[in-house]
Amino acid sequence: MFEALKEGFIRTFIRDNRYKVFVQGFKNTIIITLTAAVIGILIGIVVSLIHALAQSARNKKRKTPGAMVLNVLDKICAAYVALMRGTPLAIQLMIMTFIIMGGFPNKVIVCCIAFGVNSGAYVSEVIRGGIASVDIGQTEAGRSLGLSELATLRLIVLPQAVKNILPALCNEGIAVLKETSICGLISVVDLTRAGDLIRSRTMSPYFTLITVALIYFILVFGLSKAVGRLERRLAQSDRH
Repeated sequence: MFEALKEGFIRTFIRDNRYKVFVQGFKNTIIITLTAAVIGILIGIVVSLIHALAQSARNKKRKTPGAMVLNVLDKICAAYVALMRGTPLAIQLMIMTFIIMGGFPNKVIVCCIAFGVNSGAYVSEVIRGGIASVDIGQTEAGRSLGLSELATLRLIVLPQAVKNILPALCNEGIAVLKETSICGLISVVDLTRAGDLIRSRTMSPYFTLITVALIYFILVFGLSKAVGRLERRLAQSDRH
């Protein structure tokens, strides 16, 4: 039993320096996750701000050119959100790889963009809900001080909304981390793809699959604990 485990460990990690494949997969997974999270947050902020400004213009029944442009942009953003949420991420990744960025040599960058664009749709809904949770009196107070609608959103509403949406944003980051397991569809060596490559060489699924599962579990468990601690600290600050 022990000799079999030892031989399996050596074949999976030591022989031919196969541990380097896992290291490369881990590195790519982290790069894609962090970059996609940043892209998603930036897109989500822009989309949610456009929606908030367009909704405000509609509520006030403005007919100015600026209001009309905002309305058109809001419809485009709504279509984007519906498309990203209504189609499988795997299909979006392949469309980004073979159609939109066809021929682009660095597939890691393609993954970063594809996952970031997908995440942006979900982040925009999270931020939109956070903006809606802020009392309307805060917006009215900002406007009464002479701030523009955009400045009011940026300086008053968004900072207050962040406290409400931060745990949800962290959970979206965890979702992105787990979704990177499909990067192997376009031959990017992420953690899952690294496990497949090693498994094809050793012809043994045990060490490779368990190793990949454990790494994902440790990463997700650590992030979940961090989110839980963040939620408790935010709850304590609310009580004080």
